[in-house]
Amino acid sequence: MQTILIVEDKKSMADMLTKTFQSEGFDVRTAYTIKDGINLLTSDLSAVVTDLRLPDGDGMEIVRTIKEGFPFIPVIVMTAYGSIETAVKAVKQGAYDFITKPFDPDHLLLIIKRAIGERTIEKENIILKKEFHKFLKMPEMIGVSRAWNEIMEKVKKVAPLKTTVLILGESGTGKELISRTIHHLSQRSKKPFVAVNCAAIPKDLIENEIFGHEKGAFTGAAEIKLGRFELADKGTIFLDEIGDMEMPLQSKLLRVLQENEFERVGGTRTIKIDTRIIAASNKNLEKEVAEGRFREDLFYRLNVFPIVIPPLRERGEDIIPLARYFVSQFCREMNKNEPLIPPEIESILLSHEWRGNVRELKNVIERAVILCDGAALLPEHFSFVMDVKEKINLDAASLHEVAESAARSAEKTRIENALRQTQGNKSRAAEILKVSYKTLLNKIKEYGIG
Repeated sequence: MQTILIVEDKKSMADMLTKTFQSEGFDVRTAYTIKDGINLLTSDLSAVVTDLRLPDGDGMEIVRTIKEGFPFIPVIVMTAYGSIETAVKAVKQGAYDFITKPFDPDHLLLIIKRAIGERTIEKENIILKKEFHKFLKMPEMIGVSRAWNEIMEKVKKVAPLKTTVLILGESGTGKELISRTIHHLSQRSKKPFVAVNCAAIPKDLIENEIFGHEKGAFTGAAEIKLGRFELADKGTIFLDEIGDMEMPLQSKLLRVLQENEFERVGGTRTIKIDTRIIAASNKNLEKEVAEGRFREDLFYRLNVFPIVIPPLRERGEDIIPLARYFVSQFCREMNKNEPLIPPEIESILLSHEWRGNVRELKNVIERAVILCDGAALLPEHFSFVMDVKEKINLDAASLHEVAESAARSAEKTRIENALRQTQGNKSRAAEILKVSYKTLLNKIKEYGIG
């Protein structure tokens, strides 16, 4: 239910507005002073209607407070002194609109509904621009193995609840896909799903990204920035690679889990939120706790409902269904006829190690579809098969071919070692390899590393 706060010192006016708003299905809170109005401000308010003349001061104080602390709550100001100067001042300081007493309550209702609609769209646009909403429909869950079916049963059981979920598994196994499915099947599915990769954001910026900052919090902070927890209010936040989060930030996250509140960077106002937390890691968090790199109390808070995703090599029954799905997907995207996957190719796919799991399989299939111009996929369309053939035929190759093959093999091995060393963190791997992040991504795709 949407909630409106009325700040009006005349009880008769406040009662009339309360009845008007309640008749339209709004929940209403009432304050008779600026102090009480500010105390009632919370992020779950849909709109605020305030008088400009109040017993303890100027109603503009409420406008400024909301503008600074709750920028997505629209404020409509009422006044019996309807001059152009007053209207301009109210709007300049952050009011959504201005109405002069006496007024038609239905007119005020129209203004409020329009304001709520516009602010909702504005917030959703911020989310979309940051690519928090990747899926506008149910993610497709492909798998036939017993292990995968057991995971799906767990997902169905926990999705309707607010329970915190911890998803564990190697890189590329589909942890974010599982988290999006939980969100889609929950009662929060129409609210934001906000994904945060804790390993990809520099450690000196991640607190700002997660919790946001106040205006003037640091040099260059010219305006309020909402953090991802606020953007995920009433929805779900997915904290990927939680094991890479620094210890000081772990303490702040623990408070969010315990109290559902936090402060923005540089702020003192407590922000209350209603956000479901799903966390994921490719690390053994119990080992991280034992070695002092992860808080034990945070681990137990996160580990309420664990879901462990086995690596692809341990659920071979899913490899061919996934390969067929990816072939169809990429053929649609590339506007190509869909090739067959012959038994020979199935055998090749089933015998591969898939250290990069589903992500590696997806990359390998994409490359194969690009190279395939016939009615069926062939061994030469798969880079790892060609790597083997290169090694087998070295004796018949020219010196240049030998050198080129050795260089490719060494380059691939070096990248794989760097990714293992950083436990899949591509930003850190790029630093170790002394190449740009984009160059590393291109190489990973070229070699089908995943």
